[in-house]
Amino acid sequence: MTSSIDPLHLDNQLCFALYSSSLLLTKAYKPLLAEIGLTYPQYLAMLALWEEDSVTVGTLGARLFLDSGTLTPLLKRLEAAKLVKRVRSDADERQVLIHLTEKGRALRKSAATIPARAACALGMPLTELANLKKKLEKLRANLAA
Repeated sequence: MTSSIDPLHLDNQLCFALYSSSLLLTKAYKPLLAEIGLTYPQYLAMLALWEEDSVTVGTLGARLFLDSGTLTPLLKRLEAAKLVKRVRSDADERQVLIHLTEKGRALRKSAATIPARAACALGMPLTELANLKKKLEKLRANLAA
């Protein structure tokens, strides 16, 4: 059977196109993030914290679509790097708040060029990337519903 009509052909799978693209996108970010000492998941966490500081682990996990089992080790590494501080909430000690440190806030300036540099590495016009992002956000919303 040819790939154009075989529904079980790997190259006909949307899931594979998304998965393999995600792997390659993460690989493209790796050297850029190495310059500022972050992994890709750590970068995503820092992006969310630069938007909104002092959030609970649960709130951050929901924002990143990560469970606490994945997020906790990531936050421990960010804390070891002195980028964040984890503190039990005074209002509810079951909750842990994540606060950026001064070093964590300062890292934002070093990261400022990463989105543009990553976009250049993707080899697509910005308008095409923006349209792709909107379509992926719609797909994500549909999957989350």
